[in-house]
Amino acid sequence: MKVLVVGGGGREHAIIKKLKESPRVTALYAAPGNGGIGRDAECVPIKATDVDAMVAYAVEHAMDFVVVAPDDPLVLGMVDAMNARGIPCFGPTKAAARIEGSKVFSKGLMQKYGIPTAAYETFSDPDAAIAYIRAGTLPVVIKADGLALGKGVIIAETLDEAVAGIDGIMRDKQFGESGNRVVIEEFMTGPEVTVLAFTDGTAIVPMVSSMDHKRALDGNKGLNTGGMGTIAPNPHYDDATAALCMETIFLPTISAMAKEGCPFKGCLYFGLMLTPKGPRVIEYNCRFGDPETQVVLPLLDSDLFAIMEAVSQGRLAEADIRWKPGAAACVVIASGGYPGKYQTGLAISGLDADGNREDACVYHAGTTCADGGFHTAGGRVLGVTAVATSLEEALADAYSAVDAIHFADRHFRTDIGKY
Repeated sequence: MKVLVVGGGGREHAIIKKLKESPRVTALYAAPGNGGIGRDAECVPIKATDVDAMVAYAVEHAMDFVVVAPDDPLVLGMVDAMNARGIPCFGPTKAAARIEGSKVFSKGLMQKYGIPTAAYETFSDPDAAIAYIRAGTLPVVIKADGLALGKGVIIAETLDEAVAGIDGIMRDKQFGESGNRVVIEEFMTGPEVTVLAFTDGTAIVPMVSSMDHKRALDGNKGLNTGGMGTIAPNPHYDDATAALCMETIFLPTISAMAKEGCPFKGCLYFGLMLTPKGPRVIEYNCRFGDPETQVVLPLLDSDLFAIMEAVSQGRLAEADIRWKPGAAACVVIASGGYPGKYQTGLAISGLDADGNREDACVYHAGTTCADGGFHTAGGRVLGVTAVATSLEEALADAYSAVDAIHFADRHFRTDIGKY
């Protein structure tokens, strides 16, 4: 089977490495891919958001299956366009991808079907939004309605922060049209948990839970990023909590999407908070999380391609899905200054000719390959993952590998797994 993976980051590299293990996958392509991905798949210079060019390439080169990994092309309807040309895909349709593409849609869905989440209000007028915050209690959570590269969420602890947040999103258009509307939520407390789940619109199979670390600096300080590291499984997520989430959140969400006429097929990301009143949904994503994928897929003990094909064909209930014992830890090495301004083109040392290491799995997020070596090409550069019998061992192994990888002004958190 010839398989095309759309995207070019660490998540896509993790998906590609897992797909390589399938005996049924005979050729792998990535568009656009990156320097490290190029060691595991043939990279194609097409932007992930160029739906027409991607479909044309898939048709011309007779792809048997396409995995649409990032949120943007899913929200743009790439799966619909591929299916219209007879190419099977893993990923939701444009209508179903609204569960991430519009916070207003997803919050309305939860409210309508009684899925536990934070209390909220929606605003399209910045003055009305600010007046609502003035009359309420702080802290408060402000979310841009549309996609914002994982950065459209502000936790405002003071009124000044809240006003600045509304102005930035709605008046200054920091996230473009995604900020035409905002959702203002109550501030919830408790441990955060990510649960990725395979679903074919009827059946749902949760994956191993994980914990992401969004803040740039140790101690959960600094700006929000796309993710500075992850661990799996999440120590706060026990069997009883998993059963409760299945009953009150996972199954009701799948049912709600079907009832709304947009059944969800693909990977559904549940961002949860374990509050004193029980599990609540923070957010949905319509795809594999990044960097959660980099710790979840290494623990998968089944054929990922077979699972993805079963999802696309509505046969998930028949799929063989098993997990390895133990734990996984991923530490992200980022460019200095990320998520602000940073330099690219810096030489990376400590990797072998394939961009990997013997003591850990290295997922490339932002690299190029030139002159016989790898160079930085993004904010998040590498995700270094280790799997071991215990979380403590996995973290020690991941950090040992990180210590051997260098480029100028590199940055990573030293406390992954502690928060």
